[in-house]
Amino acid sequence: MSTEIKAPVFPESVAEGTVATWHKQPGEACSRDELIVDIETDKVVLEVVAPADGVIEEVVKGEGDTVESGEVIGKFKEGAAGESKPAETKKEEAPKEEAKSEAPSGDAILSPAARKLAEENDVDPNAVKGTGKDGRVTKEDVQKHVDSAKSSASAGAAKPAGEMPQVELAAGERPEKRVPMTRLRSSIAKRLVSAQQNAAMLTTFNEVNMAPIMELRKQYQDTFVKRHGIKLGFMSFFTKAATEALKRFPAVNASIDGNDMVYHGYQDIGVAVSTDRGLVVPVVRDADALGLADIEKKIVEYGTKAKDGKLGIEEMTGGTFTITNGGIFGSLISTPILNPPQTAILGMHKIQERPMAVNGKVEILPMMYLALSYDHRMIDGKEAVQFLVAIKEMLEDPARILLDI
Repeated sequence: MSTEIKAPVFPESVAEGTVATWHKQPGEACSRDELIVDIETDKVVLEVVAPADGVIEEVVKGEGDTVESGEVIGKFKEGAAGESKPAETKKEEAPKEEAKSEAPSGDAILSPAARKLAEENDVDPNAVKGTGKDGRVTKEDVQKHVDSAKSSASAGAAKPAGEMPQVELAAGERPEKRVPMTRLRSSIAKRLVSAQQNAAMLTTFNEVNMAPIMELRKQYQDTFVKRHGIKLGFMSFFTKAATEALKRFPAVNASIDGNDMVYHGYQDIGVAVSTDRGLVVPVVRDADALGLADIEKKIVEYGTKAKDGKLGIEEMTGGTFTITNGGIFGSLISTPILNPPQTAILGMHKIQERPMAVNGKVEILPMMYLALSYDHRMIDGKEAVQFLVAIKEMLEDPARILLDI
């Protein structure tokens, strides 16, 4: 029985998506609930799985094509025998056709988009290392191979004519590559520009002595790992400190909706995570009710999901405040941009030892710059500074977090 393969029903905030990767080719066998195609939206990558055991009968929307919510992208034949394990009888009946359709240039298995790109650039598929499932060569693998060949040619390395196309450049012209933005990158760009244009954004800075937190982690790290099965990091301390500070300064935990100011009676903290596809902000719900171990587990879970492209839209919406850590990349100081419709975002940075004056004496301390960007329409400068000072005081004396002082 033939059935239609449809794109998932997108949330109201998502208008359309793009077919990212077909993991199964027409005629290839697949099992029930096995991943067959990825649909990329401007927020997440949605997976479409096989409805039953059978084969992909037809691909209606190829890789790179735009699809709408619930649109037909292919056809599936339930119960049919596939070609993922070619039978000997079929090889005997049509050995030439089999070799031509399955491996036009050798034993490499290519997706339709990868095969087309390889043919256009005269690339031998067997020379390309596949990173897809079961060693499948994807479109991205072929593109990387072509780019690598071009860069080697520009450096003066000689390559066989069949391995890359001849690129003719006019005298004095330098090569360049034009690549369209992914949906996620385009969405990030629009939100950042919107935040800059629609908010009265201002940033205030402070610095925090990280020695108390570092000593606390060193003292209890082993016990913490044995008790909870996860390492104690810095982010959980910052999340708890921010949560307590948000309770004292409700305007920082608010959002603007038209002419209304919406004050949230809960603390849902967004934690910015960098991935190969771009920056995403999963949300730790009800952070005020979680312990340090629960927060660490959530952050690790979200980080793993983000890197694998498994985050759901519901896990990235509805935050009331955001924390971003540029310090893991070496940033010493920066001005983070608001995550609309939130009114503030906290920026962490690199911990660096600096000479500091302590009680009239110079001491070398591990210091971190903190940055709080906020919407001046909603938050006064006094509130922003006091909020950041409250976080500084709680981090420099962690007992304040427990005692709520």
